[in-house]
Amino acid sequence: MARLTHMVAYRLRCNGLWANSARTILLRNRAILLAGALMLPFSTAELPAFAAEPQTPAWVQAVAGGGFEARMVTGDRSCPSLVTDKGEVAMTPRASADAHFPLLCAAPLAKDLTKASIAGIALPLPVAQPQRILVVGDTGCRIQGVLLQDCNDPQRWPFPSVAAAAASLKPDLVIHVGDYLYRESPCPAGNEGCAGSPWGDNWTTWAADFFTPAAPLLAAAPIVLVRGNHESCDRSGPGFLRLMGPLAFDPAAPCAVHLPVYGIDLGGITLAVMDDNTADELTLVWPDVPTYAADIAGLGQLPGPVWFVHHRPIWAPVSGPLGLPVGGNLPMITAVGRKLIPRNVELMLSGHLHTFQAINYYNGVPPQLVAGNGGDALLVTPKNLKGAIFQGHSGVTVKDGLSVGGFGFLLLVRDGAGWTVDLFKADGTPEGTCRFTPRPARLDCPDLNAGK
Repeated sequence: MARLTHMVAYRLRCNGLWANSARTILLRNRAILLAGALMLPFSTAELPAFAAEPQTPAWVQAVAGGGFEARMVTGDRSCPSLVTDKGEVAMTPRASADAHFPLLCAAPLAKDLTKASIAGIALPLPVAQPQRILVVGDTGCRIQGVLLQDCNDPQRWPFPSVAAAAASLKPDLVIHVGDYLYRESPCPAGNEGCAGSPWGDNWTTWAADFFTPAAPLLAAAPIVLVRGNHESCDRSGPGFLRLMGPLAFDPAAPCAVHLPVYGIDLGGITLAVMDDNTADELTLVWPDVPTYAADIAGLGQLPGPVWFVHHRPIWAPVSGPLGLPVGGNLPMITAVGRKLIPRNVELMLSGHLHTFQAINYYNGVPPQLVAGNGGDALLVTPKNLKGAIFQGHSGVTVKDGLSVGGFGFLLLVRDGAGWTVDLFKADGTPEGTCRFTPRPARLDCPDLNAGK
């Protein structure tokens, strides 16, 4: 009975599961049906004229295989050239224009470039050994049935401020830990908080929820784009894989349910990016378990040390009965079993819970940072996470850990053998600092309130 109580409380409070009420599911399904009815075929001659977003047409992102790629959304019918100090490179269509998206162009970036631009817009280039890594996640504005966020209020949806403040810190690399598009149904008539907002998986909504507000950040540094649960195939997955996917886009099969793990060399650290979009916290789909088990076990074959980056944290708690920390992701806890995380993994980075968390575990499990406080409605979690009760039977317990509420983002700065982890508020005001020490792997946050 106690376990059932914990699980019910977890389902009601955990981010991403708020939509489990019958009314919200009904409204969401009606919205999906309406969107499907509107998605009628268009001939090439009838393609709509998309207004190019002048402040967000181009970016540089990590792709599978360890490289980086320049991408550009354009309202034109052909791709421009990528101009570099080594000469011009012809960009090719990654995805042709259709009724819902304009033309998307792409070109790989050579490792030895010192300058690159598209249509006169300078691109940020990858750094071989990043010293300043910015982490942000869960940034969109929620319009989902009865769950409404005031997208027009910068205090209630601060992602534009978050992106501008984060860009001013001049990072070498940005990691977005997933969940970009939250505008899944129309803004109700008469609601001034979201009046005029687009919705659905289309370029206008992607521009409003991510690309336009993220413009300063995309101009500041290359970005690693992690797939979140909002990018599942029944939500905005097709748009994510078209615009931001790490693999080639196939218009005949626009939404792969699961993407393979891919690694990025950060100069002595391997960033391992995993797709866990279908790993619902409380739904144990047994055919998925071997997939996640193989992904996690495969981390052990990557050159270490490894930073394991994925959207849904495996052992991260929310508030349960009496405010006790409870939770964990049952499918992935089942997948890791007693083997846990490979020993070459020294840090885990995730989002999904709309808060900041820094957690140390027993049993040799690497520390966890959660950075899901980039813009979507916040989640209240216990300040002190010690004693958290997790689902499943991995035997993992929290040695010490804390949550800090409020919107914001993280900046990891290389400092000798370790890293400082600076937590910032949405406007760029410092909140506090943790230190990550790799060997032995540990997070220490002396100036943040642990609720003790």
